[in-house]
Amino acid sequence: MISIVVSAYNEEEVLPLFYKELKNQLNALEEDAEIVFVNDGSADKTINILNSIAANDPAVKVVNFSRNFGHEAAMLAGLNHAEGEAIICMDADLQHPPAEIKNMVAAYKAGAQVVLMVRDERKDYSFIKQGVTTMFYKFLNKFSEYQFEANVSDFFLVSSKVSKVICKEFPEFNKFLRGIIQNIGFEKKRLHYVAPARAAGQSKYSLYKLMLFSFSAITTTSLAPLRLGIFAGMMFGGFATLLAIYSVFMKFFSQPFSGYTTIIVFLSFSFSILFFVIGIIGEYIANVFKEVKSRPPYIVSEVISYKKEDAAK
Repeated sequence: MISIVVSAYNEEEVLPLFYKELKNQLNALEEDAEIVFVNDGSADKTINILNSIAANDPAVKVVNFSRNFGHEAAMLAGLNHAEGEAIICMDADLQHPPAEIKNMVAAYKAGAQVVLMVRDERKDYSFIKQGVTTMFYKFLNKFSEYQFEANVSDFFLVSSKVSKVICKEFPEFNKFLRGIIQNIGFEKKRLHYVAPARAAGQSKYSLYKLMLFSFSAITTTSLAPLRLGIFAGMMFGGFATLLAIYSVFMKFFSQPFSGYTTIIVFLSFSFSILFFVIGIIGEYIANVFKEVKSRPPYIVSEVISYKKEDAAK
């Protein structure tokens, strides 16, 4: 059986369109399939629409969160509740085209345990967002011990074996799933696709949220930011030494300079770097704090699933 895991957060406008397109593709595929919708604490009518879909389709299961826990948590919950031999994770905004499912399943049947979907183009991405994404991957690959392929999305297929490894062997609170999947090993296949513009609704990822997500991903996969303080200290130590030598030299030639502007600029810049490094350390401490508390990454309020006889009624 194939499991389709779909994370949904305030997607009332696009859900009917997505479900119709997904069912058309699954019917054409002629495979036994289940659909696991994860409602990530939506504040609109998303849960009502999902309840209606589940009541009329016995292949649909709805995992309803008690509140919003985020996209990574929704995908993880979907992996935990999926029962298929192959599990496909995707979003409900139709920017992960359901038409690509047949190619993903074909790659799985050919032996791939992990199918990565590489986005060649995104129709509604602004120049700024694309620039932030590019810089993020360049920084991550330069300083991380792992390598990440740019534009690999949260649209992917994993076998049930790989899914169990992810859920059981990666117990950390903050999971960068697309990074884990790229570096987990196993037989991989990469497929390319073009992400169309949203069919309805608005993107839930603003530029600010995208930058926060990028910083969180960096601090969970790389120790390089922690080492920034060492290099900054070495750089400013060298600059201070040169400044001291220059001051002594000018003193001997009876041409000392007041140095007021130099001192103010030096102190302001050095304190800016210092507080920046302290902020980075604080982020890592926050990650450790979350891990020590061992709180669940999500809380499920209910799982809605109708048997065939219930759906017939």
